Parts: sequence; C-alpha cells; structure tokens
Amino acid sequence: MTDRMSNLDVLRDQGQMTWSEHEQGWNGTPDDIFRALGADGFQECKREMTTSRRDCRAVGGVWQGVNSRTKSVASLIWVVRPAMLPAMLFLEIDGEAIPSPGRELGEQKRE
Repeated sequence: MTDRMSNLDVLRDQGQMTWSEHEQGWNGTPDDIFRALGADGFQECKREMTTSRRDCRAVGGVWQGVNSRTKSVASLIWVVRPAMLPAMLFLEIDGEAIPSPGRELGEQKRE
C-alpha cells in the first residue's frame, strides 16, 4: 500500500490532508486528493456531485478511479462543510479505508 500511496503521504506530510479522530475521516480538498491519486496511477472512471436543493451549490460527491497497472480501485466520498472549513473526506482503496496516521490497513482501532 505504501508504494501506491506516495502522493497521499506527501499531502499528509504537508498538512494538506489531516485526520479527524472525532469524525473518523480526513480533512482536505477533494481536488488535491484527485491529483494525488492520479499521480499514483489511478485514472478517474466516475465522479458525481451532490447539490443542495435550495441553491444548487455542491455539497459533496463521490469519485472512483482505477489503477490499470495494479487493478486497484480508489473511492473517495466527500462532504463540503460551511465557511472556510476543509471538506470531510472518506477514502478507500480496494474496499479498505485509508486509516488514520499510525495505523495500518486492516488494523482495528484500539479503544
């Protein structure tokens, strides 16, 4: 997983993708994640936006990409938050959530 995720690691190291323990997800900008996944070999195959019924502004979305070399699938779901807060992001590779820093894929959260 580490080799495939090098550009996501850069985002984390630069503070552009931060873990929220309270929300059990990532804070960041979806476009930054798309670019990082693309640089890691994932090609977009689906992107959908959800909008508010009142003013039709984007309130979230879903993105999926496939790495043709590794056959891995990346999925990103995000929710736009009010004001200047970064979006809440939920990221999976091959159906497994990308864990918080310091945890490995498949490792259960310690209570």
